[in-house]
Amino acid sequence: MNLRDQMDRIYRDLPAEQIPWNLLHPPKFLVDLVRTGKIRPCDAVDIGCGAGNHTVWLATRGFRMTGLDISPTALQLARRHAREMGVRCHFREEDLTGDEVRSQGAYDFGMDWEVLHHVFPPRRPTFVRNVHAMLRPGAIHLSVCFSVEDEHFGGIGKYRKTPLETTLYFSSEEEIEQAFATNFDILELRTIEVEGKYGTHRAVAALLERK
Repeated sequence: MNLRDQMDRIYRDLPAEQIPWNLLHPPKFLVDLVRTGKIRPCDAVDIGCGAGNHTVWLATRGFRMTGLDISPTALQLARRHAREMGVRCHFREEDLTGDEVRSQGAYDFGMDWEVLHHVFPPRRPTFVRNVHAMLRPGAIHLSVCFSVEDEHFGGIGKYRKTPLETTLYFSSEEEIEQAFATNFDILELRTIEVEGKYGTHRAVAALLERK
């Protein structure tokens, strides 16, 4: 089963409250970026938006939001959430590990929150090039993915299978720096703690500026 089908199965078969990453409140790291003005309202894209929680939260803060995901079911949930919150967001199905992306040069801020650990190293160069293509020169991008230091799902090794029958790749800071360095300047790179429904994860957070 490919990743698109795996993710769509999760969003279709599990109640939203049982999906581990489907948290209604925004992560502290993102909240702090907005609160401190490191990112300001602009044309923005949430890559791997899932049920749209982060997309909608940013829209309530004045960002003009587009949410992308590979799961049609997740996008249905995201559209419903935006309607219920009374905000305007644009959602569409798109896979940034593919050969082409739409809306090139369209955004001043992008983020992939807990997405890159689904993208294995051979596909990361294409993913990064596509993110770069979607952003305007000087745009800020935030990437957060599980760290190899995390103790979940066996706690050792790069590739780890989850209880949801997905396989994730756990990265080092050096790998994330290498993945983005050609297309982005590294503004911040560090390992942080991010909340999940079933525990806190160690994650690599990279704040980047598009070259």
